[in-house]
Amino acid sequence: MSTKQDVGKYHISQRAGQLSPSGIRKFFDLLNSMEGVISLGVGEPDYTTPWHIREAAIKSLENGETMYTSNSGMPELRQELSRHLKSQYGISYHAEGELLITVGVSEALDLTMRAILDPGDEVIIPDPSFVAYKACVLLASGVPIMIPTYEQENFELNSRAIEERITKNTRAILIGYPSNPTGAVMPRGKLIEIASLAMKYKLLIISDEIYSHLVYGVEHICFPALPGMRDNTILLGGFSKAYAMTGWRIGYACAPTEIIAAMTKIHQYTMMCAPTMAQVAAIEALRFGENSSMEMVADYNRRRRVIVQGLRDIGLPCFEPTGAFYAFPSIKCTGMNSEEFAERLLTEEKVAVVPGSAFGECGEGYIRCCYATSLDDIKEALKRMKHFIEKYGIKK
Repeated sequence: MSTKQDVGKYHISQRAGQLSPSGIRKFFDLLNSMEGVISLGVGEPDYTTPWHIREAAIKSLENGETMYTSNSGMPELRQELSRHLKSQYGISYHAEGELLITVGVSEALDLTMRAILDPGDEVIIPDPSFVAYKACVLLASGVPIMIPTYEQENFELNSRAIEERITKNTRAILIGYPSNPTGAVMPRGKLIEIASLAMKYKLLIISDEIYSHLVYGVEHICFPALPGMRDNTILLGGFSKAYAMTGWRIGYACAPTEIIAAMTKIHQYTMMCAPTMAQVAAIEALRFGENSSMEMVADYNRRRRVIVQGLRDIGLPCFEPTGAFYAFPSIKCTGMNSEEFAERLLTEEKVAVVPGSAFGECGEGYIRCCYATSLDDIKEALKRMKHFIEKYGIKK
């Protein structure tokens, strides 16, 4: 039987046809067509990139630094990143051969999957999780194996549930903590259990640590820094969240030489290199951006406390997030599903949130609220949400 998918007169590939449109972008596009909307939707800092970082990029443009860099990224950036990871987490990567600068962590994720997966290879992924995880596996002809996580277990991956789903086709376990969308942070003990599974079954760990700087009262554990994990982990990170640099599109991957070499070959034929001025800005961020980053994190923490308590006060039970900048309240008491709740809240009260179902089946019954916005907007959004809840009532 043919597996071709035809849309009108055009043939669309089976892989593209498998993909669902991003649930995040759907609501982002909707709110852009409306006035007076308070957005708790897109996961983007409301801060402007600190001036000294912008200034470094401006100077690079004024100096005419507009050419390609090395495919792997500027040597100065890779050296700074190597020093940063050693200082922060005690993990050593060689600037030559074990670090690749990418166009955002999204490209790093895509390159990882295309570099390590053959058709039919399986990747274990937590559910709920970032929307691109499953999509990138599918685009690389892999098979995503979703592992349910639950609020009563703090949305932490259960090693027993992982082991039950490991087969001869399992290639890797993909984790992303601090978590988008839940704000969960995995404790060291649980991560060590996953590390033990990786060693037992000879699996790779892909650790997306884009929110590593954004933790509140807990410790972020860098996965490859765990005993025996450096050479079994592909570490993904970037500058978007910690330094308010989303639009700069600058990320990185750290891994053993053979894996980075494979990723770099694909990178050569697709992106070539990350933008030069963005790489210059990233160097400045690593050298002098820590104070600005810490100030932003302290502010996010204040907002976190306000939104979590506010959601609970209006009748929406809310998991306590200890990382990233998302609250993930349950809306099950309303009797609506996540999509219906989010659409009605947007059209009737002009508050944009993302339905939890956009992040996987286990996200159904929840919404994601990003608190990387001003306290005034958070408080006004909570007032509108309270009115919305009272209008429809809550099923006890």
